[in-house]
Amino acid sequence: MKEKWVTFIKWFSNRPTILGLLIFLLCICGTIFVSITRQRVLAESEENKMNVVLKDIHQNFEKSLRDSYMSTFELGLIINDKGVPENFESISKEIIDENPIINSVQLAPEGIIKYIYPLEGNEKALSLNLLKSTYLKGYDFINTKNKNIHFDGPFNLKQGGVGIIIRQPVYKQDTFWGFISLVVKFETLLKSAKIAHVNHDKYHFQFSTKNPFTQEERFFMPYKINLGKDNYVTYTMPNSEWKLYLIAKQPYGIYPLTYLTLIIGFVLSLIIGFLSVKLLKKPQALELLVDAQLTDISNKKMKFKAFFEQATIGFIIVEADTGDFLEVNTKYCEMLGYTIEEVTGKNLAFFTHPDDVAACFENFRKLKNGAIKEYKDEKRYITKSGSIIWVSINVSPLWESDKKPSSYIAFIKDITLNKQSQSLIQKSEIQFKSLFENSLVPLWEEDFSEVKNRLAELDLMNKDPELVYSYFNAHPEEVVNCISLVKIINVNYECLKLHKVKTKEELITNLNELVDVSAIDDIKRQLVAISQNVQKFKIDSRIKNKDGELRDIHLRWNVIKGYEETYERVILSTEDITERKTSENIILESQEKIKSIINTIDGIVWEYDFKSEKVTFVSTKVVEILGYSVKEYVEIPFFWESKIHPEDKDWVIEFSSCSDRKKQSRVIEYRMITKNEKTIWIRDIVNVVLKNKEIIGLRGIMIDITNMKEAEEDLNSSLYLVKEQNKRLLNFSYIVSHNLRSHTSNIKSIVSLVETEETEEERHEMMNLLKTVSNSLDETMDHLNDVININTNINLVTKPLRLNQYIDTVKAILSEQIQLSQTSIINDIPDDLMVNYNPAYLQSVLYNLISNAIRYRHSDRKPIITLKWIEENNQNALEVSDNGIGIDLIKNGDKIFGMYKTFSSNVDSKGIGLFITRNQIEAMGGSITVASEPTIGTTFKIYIK
Repeated sequence: MKEKWVTFIKWFSNRPTILGLLIFLLCICGTIFVSITRQRVLAESEENKMNVVLKDIHQNFEKSLRDSYMSTFELGLIINDKGVPENFESISKEIIDENPIINSVQLAPEGIIKYIYPLEGNEKALSLNLLKSTYLKGYDFINTKNKNIHFDGPFNLKQGGVGIIIRQPVYKQDTFWGFISLVVKFETLLKSAKIAHVNHDKYHFQFSTKNPFTQEERFFMPYKINLGKDNYVTYTMPNSEWKLYLIAKQPYGIYPLTYLTLIIGFVLSLIIGFLSVKLLKKPQALELLVDAQLTDISNKKMKFKAFFEQATIGFIIVEADTGDFLEVNTKYCEMLGYTIEEVTGKNLAFFTHPDDVAACFENFRKLKNGAIKEYKDEKRYITKSGSIIWVSINVSPLWESDKKPSSYIAFIKDITLNKQSQSLIQKSEIQFKSLFENSLVPLWEEDFSEVKNRLAELDLMNKDPELVYSYFNAHPEEVVNCISLVKIINVNYECLKLHKVKTKEELITNLNELVDVSAIDDIKRQLVAISQNVQKFKIDSRIKNKDGELRDIHLRWNVIKGYEETYERVILSTEDITERKTSENIILESQEKIKSIINTIDGIVWEYDFKSEKVTFVSTKVVEILGYSVKEYVEIPFFWESKIHPEDKDWVIEFSSCSDRKKQSRVIEYRMITKNEKTIWIRDIVNVVLKNKEIIGLRGIMIDITNMKEAEEDLNSSLYLVKEQNKRLLNFSYIVSHNLRSHTSNIKSIVSLVETEETEEERHEMMNLLKTVSNSLDETMDHLNDVININTNINLVTKPLRLNQYIDTVKAILSEQIQLSQTSIINDIPDDLMVNYNPAYLQSVLYNLISNAIRYRHSDRKPIITLKWIEENNQNALEVSDNGIGIDLIKNGDKIFGMYKTFSSNVDSKGIGLFITRNQIEAMGGSITVASEPTIGTTFKIYIK
């Protein structure tokens, strides 16, 4: 065999032309093969580049839409148990602010768009029926059984422009409620996907959607794609009928480099054929050519490696028989938290959650056996930190389908956030369903449109409410007619329970029978409210259940937004308040009884709360006693303190505060000022209210004791007067006893002497002496009579008197004595000063004091008498001073105003003047005091009431 091979080589060596031709032909074939292979590699490379570009675009689409459709879940949470959105505008504004690509937010209960934010510019879309509108014919809005989010459009929007809709069907208690829709302007979506960043010199971008009914594919970009001729790559968006296309502007065709390769190959083939002998002698040149080819292959591997490592999802190359990892990219390792070294050599099931391992092996077994060509799955991974993540895995062979693969490639994407979102949505749906099913409030959904139409027919819309009410009073049959026009759309279980019926149909059939006669007036008021276009209404009313039992209810209804004009949708609640009403009536009756009892108490009942520092209650007696209203007493801060008499305020507040600190109840009496500025006496009986041994408030009653105080003062005055009278009478009895005894003793002695005298002369002398004693007795009796007149004269006449006039009168009476004694009288009393006094008493008092000052003048100096009007201790007083001989008050102070008490050797002293003066002053309700020093002078002060 070896010899034949050697012979063969020698044969060709001897025939260089044939060898060169054969080498030329072989080189040409090789050149063609290499060119074709290169053309294919370049085309695949270009397609891979386009796939990368399209992948970026589709990821931008998905990111924008994912950020947006998460908002639909937030919107779903604002729909309450009644199916009414709450805070729609504020939540929608936050969503649009956070997602700039969203143009508007729409809610479509039962497929009819009723809520739009912002409304400005989108008015035309209001009331659009997504399920029936011919405008949207061909779009899958009617398929409400599909509970998943869906992307619809693009299509021409009713409000203008082209847009897409992110649509989320909403279900309440497994019943289709409507749609939550986010409208995205198509051009805004394209901008967010960064279409402008695509190299438009090389590529066209196209966006299409398929009509779900006609299956017709519609394109939206200006470029018209020719699917039969154009070179393009495409991607179908999930949850939609959308396709993204990236189209090469230039067809793949034969690349210039391929032509160049063919030319160069042809030339090289000629050279190789021509120089075959020389080339055979130089194997190094052949090795260089081989190295060049290896370098080219290596470069291609590097490009694939770069794409493999820089991908945004995880890639794994898996050995076909064992499932072991041959290669993993960085993204996959980042998902799990391991390094490439830690992951390399592991298999598909190594990091898989134990509960998902069996399914993983089963899928791989089917893949190995050829039962399936590829598989997709969602499973859990356990990361290095021990946390669990959800991934979407797509495993497919690396080679063509007609060959047995030696390895598989797996694409892994982290879908943990999606899973968490789905879990939250499921929980929310369960919560909403539970809330609705367990609601304790009877809810109705009703249609008042026919009622409103009837009111319009009767020409009662927007008429005066009293006129409408009077009409229904005069036409009760119209009230019954309007009740029959109410359409019940839906009710919840609590409604059936309230009316004691089993089905909605039974409730509707017997509705008129369940309306109690006592509620007819309430129905009239509702009809009046509808005639005035009232959107919200509430009233306490009555219904009659199927058993004929009357139940009190709190009825409220609200017109759903979007139906303000027609009243086609009204949400109504009928809360059963029978027990509450019964309790309220009992409480009201009790309160009325207590109020009646409190108001019958002859005093102001009050209550004070320590926490709020306010009077929380005061009885109506405050009006009668103080003249202030209950509102003034309760609402004016520190009202009680401000009305206490100024003289009592400080000690009353201090005493009350001290008692509060000691937690002591108290009874205090003080004065208050009424609204008409009158002073009254109050007895305040205060009780401390304790809770857990801490004071929380005060309760008390203020009793008007003014009359009692006045009676007490009158009694004290009478008692004082009686005491004084008794004292005077006792003193008078002493005086009478002493003076009369003295005179009677003298008379008795003289009579005895008269009887014993022998001569007529002696008897005559004794008779003269008896006359003298008799005259003295007569004078004493006159004095005693004056004193009796003063003390017994109760009804003294008093009137305003000008004081200086009476001083001048006394000066005139004493003018001779004043002139003889050279007395000076200094009068400092204002000329117009008036006093309320008895005229006789005033003249007598002035006469006695001035005459005494002249009589008891000092022998060494001229007498000076000074008269002044002073105010002392809030009392007015007349002050009469002299520079006479004075009185020794230490020796005679207690006798100075006594009867027949004299303190000088003056023969004119009788001791009766000051006694009578004091009695006169005291009879006028005043008093007199004296200050004196011997040889200096004396000052009298007469206090005038």
